[in-house]
Amino acid sequence: MLTRKQYELLKFIHERLTESGVPPSFDEMKDALDLKSKSGIHRLITALEERGFIRRLPNRARALEVVRLPEAVGQAAMPRRGFAPGVIEGGLGKVRPASEDSSGRAVPIPVMGRIAAGTPISAIQNRSHVINMPPDMLPAGEHYALEVRGDSMIEAGILEGDLVVIRKSDTADNGDIVVALIDEEEATLKRLRRKGASIALEAANPAYETRIFGPDRVRIQGRLVGLFRRY
Repeated sequence: MLTRKQYELLKFIHERLTESGVPPSFDEMKDALDLKSKSGIHRLITALEERGFIRRLPNRARALEVVRLPEAVGQAAMPRRGFAPGVIEGGLGKVRPASEDSSGRAVPIPVMGRIAAGTPISAIQNRSHVINMPPDMLPAGEHYALEVRGDSMIEAGILEGDLVVIRKSDTADNGDIVVALIDEEEATLKRLRRKGASIALEAANPAYETRIFGPDRVRIQGRLVGLFRRY
């Protein structure tokens, strides 16, 4: 699932390539999306590239190629207007903390949607189903799960298609893998590093760059506590 700006940029690039065979310039993209600076375009292009929607062609200035379009073009591919950014739409609901289940019964964990490992995307979708975990495998607190898209956390053992179990929290220790909300718009799964007053979101794949933000641009929304993998 793309953010609205990511979708609009992908659509604009695709239309320009279809019409003229030449990708738009960064200035043209900035104007088309009504952004104030080209840094926002760089961030959106990086997000689209890491998610596999576009490819930058080597040794050619401005060379972009659209690799694929969203599966559902239109409303289903775009976040709804009026949506308040967060990891979970409408809150977690009444999920029982693991420590409160003294009966030993499995604890239901809602699967809230998808998140990109390394690429900021909206991590919010309607809750579709739950997974059940033994209570002794969870720390106390409220939890949710997200499906991983992308490969930027592979050296941390997190692969595309994995389900990560996240403990809801607005704080994390240095080195924790977290769900971080960037600029109140985009969420990503990264390792948290604090560097002075700045916050670094670090990939576990040398192909991806560490991204550094001011503290007012990043909000922690949960900490990784478990992982499911299907074989």
